[in-house]
Amino acid sequence: MMPMNREEALAVAHQVLEYAEQLRSDPKVPEIPAAFADDDNFLQYHQNSLELRSIVSAFAKGDLSVTISAKGFIAGSCKALQANLRHMTWVVQQIENGDYTQRIDFLGEFSKFFNRMAVRLKTTIDDLHQKEEALTALAVSLQQEARRRSAALRELKKSEQRFKYLAHHDPLTGLLNRRSFFSFAEMGLESASSLNEPCFVCLLDVDDFKKFNDTFGHLEGDRALQHVVKHSLNALRQSDIMGRYGGEEFIFLLTSLGEGNGYTAADRVRHTIESHAFLLENGAAVPLTASIGVAIIPPDESTDDYAPTLRAGIAQADAALYEAKAQGKNRVCMAR
Repeated sequence: MMPMNREEALAVAHQVLEYAEQLRSDPKVPEIPAAFADDDNFLQYHQNSLELRSIVSAFAKGDLSVTISAKGFIAGSCKALQANLRHMTWVVQQIENGDYTQRIDFLGEFSKFFNRMAVRLKTTIDDLHQKEEALTALAVSLQQEARRRSAALRELKKSEQRFKYLAHHDPLTGLLNRRSFFSFAEMGLESASSLNEPCFVCLLDVDDFKKFNDTFGHLEGDRALQHVVKHSLNALRQSDIMGRYGGEEFIFLLTSLGEGNGYTAADRVRHTIESHAFLLENGAAVPLTASIGVAIIPPDESTDDYAPTLRAGIAQADAALYEAKAQGKNRVCMAR
């Protein structure tokens, strides 16, 4: 090769610089000048430059997996940058996993602000955990309070139902108490009168009950009354109304029977009681009997107040009960 003069050398240098500038700044890789197509040194420079372009492009896209095989200061700096960026990625992953103690110290001002961010993030997360624990404790407390209030409300409703039941029923036998029986019986009389049908009011008294109590005690007496009620209800219809009148006396109202069936229905009750002996706690059987007085109450659509009519009928049934007792007990007597 002929030696070049200064002008020729400058022209070659400018051509190399122009190519290097294009390789550095243009997105598209420039063509290798024809004058250097067979120059090994130029081709090696070209290859190293392309590798550095590829590394920088990969870093710009966040790809830190590229292999750096080039040597020299720039390649070494790229390797150091790649290692630092990989370490920063690992630090971020550790922070993501909850390790807020990680710090970086190789990116100058970025490291300082990054580390401050990690500290503040840890403080924020700790505050959130504390608030979460407080909210969880509050939620548990509210749930417990809600359960307590629900339980109290259920108990209150049960108590209300018990009080309503006790207000209308005899606590020993479960029958209607006297006041409630009168209310239901008056409605029964009104309904029967609207159908032009008679009703029957019956008073039942357990025979010789005082003697029973004196002999076997009041606890057995209570059980005996429950026994009488159980078998009386079995002998009555569901439409019949029965209540406790007082002591060992019970009252019931019979409807839709016709003129002559009140006696038959009452005697069925008496016979059922007589047919089922009462068993004491010790297993001994004790016979029980009852006397019943029956009065007929004819229909009356001329009044809206059936209380006097009911009281009159009860007075007649009471007189018939007294007569049944006088005739020897364990019998049914109709009012005259």
